[in-house]
Amino acid sequence: MSSKIKDFEIIESSIVQDVKIIIPSVHNDERGTLFTTFYKEVYTKLIPSDLEFKHDKFALTFQRVLRGIHGDNKSWKLVTAVYGEITQVVVDNRIDSPTYKKWESFKINGLNPKLILLPPGVGNAFYVHSTEALYHYKLAYSGEYFDAEDQFTLKWNDSEIGIEWPDNNPILSNRDK
Repeated sequence: MSSKIKDFEIIESSIVQDVKIIIPSVHNDERGTLFTTFYKEVYTKLIPSDLEFKHDKFALTFQRVLRGIHGDNKSWKLVTAVYGEITQVVVDNRIDSPTYKKWESFKINGLNPKLILLPPGVGNAFYVHSTEALYHYKLAYSGEYFDAEDQFTLKWNDSEIGIEWPDNNPILSNRDK
């Protein structure tokens, strides 16, 4: 299902329940590219009414690095690559969900900008194709932020999930190994 709000086309994932793919209107000319990633009034329609986005994070990540699969059961995350090219992956880790352990991937780059909205309980990961990529997270939650020690981590190559990564030997953190 697809809808249009302001400068965004919003598509419901057909694979992972409650995940939304947000495609901004892109304006190109001889100077470069311009697109909007956030209008508060758009996102207040997409997340629970008692929440708002509280903070942002950026991750500068190098080629062949795979970050994730991480998540928690409290935070909504709006993610994208601001610069570079990535494969974005989402994995449903909600045991009571009809799409439990299902995954979906998206190619994101300057020519194909997308924002992915993940509900609580959906794991987040990305792999960098370009020399480097600048990844952006925008987080909405109640109370205090769940940092690494309070998050779940799924094994990047879990055979039960079966993600088709572009690299069988990526660069990983100790946590992700």
